[in-house]
Amino acid sequence: MFVLGIDVGTQGARVVACDARGKVAAQAAESFPQSWSENLPPGWAEQDPETWWAATVSCLRRVIADLSDAGHRPETIEAISLTSTSGTVLPVDANGAALRPAMMYNDSRSGEEAARVQGAGREQAERLGYRFSSSFALCKILWLREHEPLVFDQASLFIHAADFIVGRLTGDYGLSDFSNALKTGYDLQRDCWPQFIESDLGIPISKLPRVQRPGTKLAAICPTCALETGLPVGVPVLAGMSDGCASQISTGAVSPGDWNSTLGTTLVVKGVTAELLTDPAGRIYSHRHPDGFWLPGGASNTGGEAIARRFPRERWNDLNAYALELSPTDTILYPLARRGERFPFADPAAEGFALRPVEDEAVSYAAHLEGVGYLERLSYEMLAGLGAEIGDTIYSAGGATHSRIWSQIRADILGRTLARPEVTGGAMGAAILAAAGTWYDGLIPATRAMVRLEEHVEPRPALAAAYDERYQQFRAACAQRGYI
Repeated sequence: MFVLGIDVGTQGARVVACDARGKVAAQAAESFPQSWSENLPPGWAEQDPETWWAATVSCLRRVIADLSDAGHRPETIEAISLTSTSGTVLPVDANGAALRPAMMYNDSRSGEEAARVQGAGREQAERLGYRFSSSFALCKILWLREHEPLVFDQASLFIHAADFIVGRLTGDYGLSDFSNALKTGYDLQRDCWPQFIESDLGIPISKLPRVQRPGTKLAAICPTCALETGLPVGVPVLAGMSDGCASQISTGAVSPGDWNSTLGTTLVVKGVTAELLTDPAGRIYSHRHPDGFWLPGGASNTGGEAIARRFPRERWNDLNAYALELSPTDTILYPLARRGERFPFADPAAEGFALRPVEDEAVSYAAHLEGVGYLERLSYEMLAGLGAEIGDTIYSAGGATHSRIWSQIRADILGRTLARPEVTGGAMGAAILAAAGTWYDGLIPATRAMVRLEEHVEPRPALAAAYDERYQQFRAACAQRGYI
């Protein structure tokens, strides 16, 4: 028996089928055609939702075919859940037809509207520890009300990307989850749509979807979807979560004290706390855990991009060969590739630095790896200062985890074990959510059963004192510049 996880991302769709132990039996990915955003004004980003569905259908058909080739009938699929980009918004009519292209999560045209939303929803934003910005769907909906009133009036619902796919799967477009609904202004503490959306912003709450807890049954595969995809009629579709939360689930970080570092182009840190964690400086914000806990996190502007910009990819293998031998280096640097930082400190004018010049390429490369590690340690130190419990193991994901050398350096600097799962990503997290509401009594037991850890990287105790000394130099340099 299998569950399916669907991830509709920015560049394409992915579907995985896995069993109750997390073993992937089939998977497929499909890229979208070229972006609709190429000819739009700066700061605008749009996509045709039909491309989301076409890619999803292609992936579902291929996964079902692969399962059939392995001797598994489509009826062995017991549940489906899905994830997509949080903050993307789409107006649809009463039949679920899109009235215009979707405004993507990274569409920033609603800056002026964001200030109005923040003013109207200030009490909720301060209570939950975030600030409304143009990345929020609610601000985009207000922009539509002001700039495209005909579309606004014709819209039966304003929904997220995940809600649109649920609609295509089940025929009901008015269903959402409280993870995606956060950026439409849903109150995660009071579990309701707040009245300021209608009374102060003029957006009828009747135009917003019905919100469910992630992992609960929303509806079932409808006959139309079955004909398109090959899925059996009646398969339950369970509420998912935002793409970041689903990816966190896939790493195994689901219990209070669990934390995940995803290191790719940038560093993203997400974890679980028993109580809501708020930050007056606005460096983090929290989603709600399906089991009632909280999911705080933050995203840096620092990460693998600094390596990619500074060192040619064809040199990485050679430079990695020397990195452990050279570490810890005496070169303390903050490898920010562009101006401005948002986590673990927020400073739009922040710039990278090196405390002393270094000409040797291999030493510079190792120091860049260390610099990201120092920033990661500062992130966890900041979170602990806000009251977060940080466990001894950090669940690690992202492209950089394929560098065993970098993982070792990070573990040495953090003084914690890095655990790398076998399969990560939004589709896997969505599959675990489907299993949590089908085979297991909640998300935590489902994750413990299904996340298969492939590697543990232990810190080297002999280097602890040296890295502590260098980290304090890094921290002092950040403080001297007013970053912390």
